[in-house]
Amino acid sequence: MQDKLSDIGLIGLAVMGQNLALNIADHGFKISVYNRTTSTMEKFVAENPDTPGGLVGSPTLEEFAASLARPRRAVIMVQAGNATDAVIDALTKVFEPGDIIIDGGNAKWTDTIRREKDLKEKGFLFIGSGVSGGEEGARFGPALMPGGDREAYSHIEAVWNAIAAKVDPVTGKELKGAAPGKPIEGGVPCSTYIGENGAGHYVKMVHNGIEYGDMQMICEAYDLMRKLLGMSAPEIAAVFRNWNTGVLDSFLIEITGEVLAQKDPMSGGDLVDMILDTAGQKGTGKWTSVSALDMGVPAPTVAEAVFARCISAVKDERVAASKILTGPDSHYTGDKEELIEAIRAALYCSKICSYAQGFQLMREAQNEYSWKLDFGHIAQIFRGGCIIRAVFLQKITEAFERDGKLANLLLDPYFQGEVDKLQTQWRKVISTAALQGVPAPCMGSALSYYDGYRSEKLPANLLQGQRDFFGAHTYERIDQPRGKCFHIDWPEPARPQLEV
Repeated sequence: MQDKLSDIGLIGLAVMGQNLALNIADHGFKISVYNRTTSTMEKFVAENPDTPGGLVGSPTLEEFAASLARPRRAVIMVQAGNATDAVIDALTKVFEPGDIIIDGGNAKWTDTIRREKDLKEKGFLFIGSGVSGGEEGARFGPALMPGGDREAYSHIEAVWNAIAAKVDPVTGKELKGAAPGKPIEGGVPCSTYIGENGAGHYVKMVHNGIEYGDMQMICEAYDLMRKLLGMSAPEIAAVFRNWNTGVLDSFLIEITGEVLAQKDPMSGGDLVDMILDTAGQKGTGKWTSVSALDMGVPAPTVAEAVFARCISAVKDERVAASKILTGPDSHYTGDKEELIEAIRAALYCSKICSYAQGFQLMREAQNEYSWKLDFGHIAQIFRGGCIIRAVFLQKITEAFERDGKLANLLLDPYFQGEVDKLQTQWRKVISTAALQGVPAPCMGSALSYYDGYRSEKLPANLLQGQRDFFGAHTYERIDQPRGKCFHIDWPEPARPQLEV
């Protein structure tokens, strides 16, 4: 018989599940693990005999349940969708009311809302937690976004705070140096209670949507330097490494420099030049865009990032089109260093707009789903562990400290000042890209978003007139109270205006 029951359990020992289990064990928690393929579980436990907390392998779900202290806590790390539902269903047969089930996968928030409701009716507590940071983050400190019942969260709070990435309380920079069996001590954990039911997975989805935008805009910066300035991958790598010492300091900028500097193991040339230019996606960027469209929230930069991946996927068509369709020869004759600096400015301004859209979307979602989101805390947990972690997020944290009800990041004095200072360079890059025939869909959409948001008057008045003409959709008047609608009887020769 075991001396002590396990503090927590985990189901699903793919790479993310294994790394998260080791992270939990490194912080002194005894953890039981189960995997559908028993040999995978046995191998994992055998290869990790000396964790501070200890690993307990369970060949069956019944033994898994019996090994856990009450109330039982189990983290599910399996494929989102039907596989998650199957595991939850199986757990309800071996768990008891009052036990806690935690979904740590990339679940769609609507599924989490459904699961939480169903499980609550059966007496179980449920948490849907976003986990961001990839394999390394799971192992040494991810950003964690738990959503669900407050009581359920209270049962995992200590574990989540322990295993999350940590940042310096003053600078907001991530504390590094964790090693197997030696986790980071101190610092502010990148984990906080997000909100009820699907709030955690929704925020994780928006995180991923922002990530889509970040990655695409970085790629556009690379493409501009490559096509307009003829720079090699190592030369561009040096630029990104330099950018990583300033306001663009971030995980994605850092790894971009690493990827661009990597030599191809087969040819000896630059690896990036040998990678086929087609990008995959797992759906979270699309979910973000669809959610924005459903709620009528402008998030064009995320949507353009998704579409950029879509157009990359039609490689054969693009190859054929390149032999038929014409455009300008991409060659820039101006000052090289000036353009590089302008690209940096354009990337930063576009990044500000992208994050502004993401936080605007979360603001509307909280109204849609009756959540109470703390955007300052959300910005805080994004500072370390997750894929979009960046020094820049400290500025977002400070913006919400100044105004917890900030409508848009662009209205914060710091970000307002940065865009005002850099927008001439930003506009130069977008115009140059268009004139030279280099696609920059995300940077361009970010600029259009900025110009649209700052416009007192847009041409939607004409659009609404068109809608009224062909579909009697009505319009409001500038000289009448909001909500008071009118319609022109267009077929009538006199075209009288009718109040609707």
